[in-house]
Amino acid sequence: MRDRAASDSANVRFDSFDVNLRTGDVHRNGVPVVLQEQPLRILIRLLEARGEIVTREALRSELWPGNTFIDFEHSLNAAIKRLRDALGDSADSPRFVETVPRRGYRFIAPTSPVSDGTARPRRLPVAIAAAVAIAALLPWLVSLRLGPVRARACR
Repeated sequence: MRDRAASDSANVRFDSFDVNLRTGDVHRNGVPVVLQEQPLRILIRLLEARGEIVTREALRSELWPGNTFIDFEHSLNAAIKRLRDALGDSADSPRFVETVPRRGYRFIAPTSPVSDGTARPRRLPVAIAAAVAIAALLPWLVSLRLGPVRARACR
């Protein structure tokens, strides 16, 4: 069953992979993973439905529109193979993408949501550093401003 928080997040983590479902960015341990368009779209679709079977027909209609003439079976099998190769997965003992014979595929690895990196808390250390710098410089700035005033007051 899918984790509700993970399904609402645009960024999903599984194993050592982070995937942005909106942009299609895939990283493994912070290093970009290059995926061709169809394997990437399959991965995104499987992650969106994680734990559920995505039928071969659903993948066909999403990836190859009705007016596209291809050998669908060969093309889908090749795209799944490229996806598994990129993930270091295997059809014989899958960790991520499970084949459901004659039906489709299912994403089986545990997932968790990932912050998209644009949240405001990342700016907090900069604000704190700025406040500390100002606090450290404040006595010096005050002494500069009051120095000439004291000199005039002493005359």
